[in-house]
Amino acid sequence: MKGGRTSHVESPEQEKSLREKLWTIVFEAETPLGKLFDLVLLGAILLSVLAVMLESVSSIAAEWGPQLAAAEWFFTGLFTLEYLLRIALVRRPLRYMRSFYGVVDLLSCLPLYLTYFFPGAHSLLVIRILRLLRVFRILKMMSHVRGAETIMRGLIASRAKITVFFVSVLLIAVLAGTLMYVVENGEENTQFTSIPMSIYYAVVSITTVGFGDMVAVTVLGKLITTILVLSGYAIIAVPTGIAITGLMRYQQGDQTTDACPGCGVHGHLPDAKYCRRCGEKLD
Repeated sequence: MKGGRTSHVESPEQEKSLREKLWTIVFEAETPLGKLFDLVLLGAILLSVLAVMLESVSSIAAEWGPQLAAAEWFFTGLFTLEYLLRIALVRRPLRYMRSFYGVVDLLSCLPLYLTYFFPGAHSLLVIRILRLLRVFRILKMMSHVRGAETIMRGLIASRAKITVFFVSVLLIAVLAGTLMYVVENGEENTQFTSIPMSIYYAVVSITTVGFGDMVAVTVLGKLITTILVLSGYAIIAVPTGIAITGLMRYQQGDQTTDACPGCGVHGHLPDAKYCRRCGEKLD
């Protein structure tokens, strides 16, 4: 106290307490305020995506253009504030900024600013639809992140087998397409005018999509098409088995929804003492 006035400067303990409270609200979902923050953010994400969709309808954009633009600026400002708040709260901002959700958070608010400074970048506004990916962060309350990470780890573990499978199917499509070109090219009004077009036909047949925009005319061409379609049913089952094997290898135990104070990542085991991604000591 000096001159009858009391200093209102916050002590380090008070500042730390405020930081911890904000951290709990922004990164955790177990407290009432944390759940409320996530629910409000979830509503903002869904409404912003709805606004982006409505803006693509010409009749709605013509009548409600100014209102949709104002809503977009509001949501962009809200997401920017949230992004900066997350950077300020984590101990390792660069780790968070380089993480998957850190990049998604940045892309959710960056396009509108780019169009303001670079008028030719208006086409980048479609990136705003990436805000839907942020829903998975909010759904950490229901353990969806755990399932997503298990799937990603299983697919990464099976990437070599999936690559071999993809290359094999590509070779089959190239050979079958070339053969279809040789068989069908000599026919009148043929649609197999080139090898690339024939390869496209082979891919459509193997995947059993069957657009019907190209049709084999000769008996031999129809026979090859039949073999391709029947083979496709057996081929499609292969990546499913590969992915399931990878998922079974990387099934994880129960995980908490606690966020790392260093980079903000979730999905740690209950007995984990350090972050699985950045190595920061968990509180």
